[in-house]
Amino acid sequence: MELKEKKDSFLKNQTGKLSVVGAGPGDVDLITLKGVKTLQGADVVLYDALIDTELLKYAPNAEKIFVGKRKGCYRYQQEQINELIVQRASQGLHVVRLKGGDPFVFGRGAEEMEYAIAFGLDVAVVPGLSSSVSVPAMQNIPVTKRGASESFWVITGTTKEHKLSGDIALAAKSSATVVILMGMSKLGEIMDLFRKENKQDVPVAIIQNGTTEKEKIGIGTVASIEYKAKEQQLSNPAIIVIGEVVAHREKIMEIQKEQNELVFSE
Repeated sequence: MELKEKKDSFLKNQTGKLSVVGAGPGDVDLITLKGVKTLQGADVVLYDALIDTELLKYAPNAEKIFVGKRKGCYRYQQEQINELIVQRASQGLHVVRLKGGDPFVFGRGAEEMEYAIAFGLDVAVVPGLSSSVSVPAMQNIPVTKRGASESFWVITGTTKEHKLSGDIALAAKSSATVVILMGMSKLGEIMDLFRKENKQDVPVAIIQNGTTEKEKIGIGTVASIEYKAKEQQLSNPAIIVIGEVVAHREKIMEIQKEQNELVFSE
């Protein structure tokens, strides 16, 4: 059946709904209350690979379908996910598309909503905590800080053509904090761009599996972070934070250490 015929047929009978929900960065407690309430009203939940399946307990009676991918292996292609949303909604069901982080930050939530709207579906979005901000925050790394950074970039390390984003070269010229998602496979190329801007000494953090029990962190500089990543076996899923704000984490640790020493010396 052609797409137009599918739409015409669906529009005559549709009563379903799509809700695109951000699950947050990984820790199940970091989903929003609105996200939990939306899950409780779901008939079908389509969830991604980075979702902690503990969240599915909020939708005990819903059909759960894993549609995520790992290391380039796709359980469903994006077109199939779109079709699945419409197919289930055509049965009058409330479909919840549960995505890691925030669905509008490299989450393809906008694309899925556009497809659903074209079929006359009611759609809604529930924002989530993006890993780009929340994962560094949980490690005491602010993305902005007075005197250190007035702005921040959030960039995908790898485009849909599997190439390095051209925005990284632009960001490297700025004084902003740079947060890169999905960039571990191109870590060397990314650091080369910063070295070309004479930023060898700028602090860098790599946080893997942020906010979860499997979290790992490596701290270094533009010059040393590749060695640190190899030494600590850091890999995806991880985010890369580049900027003077990374030093805030060490400063907090130093203050805490001094306070503890004062307590024990009294």
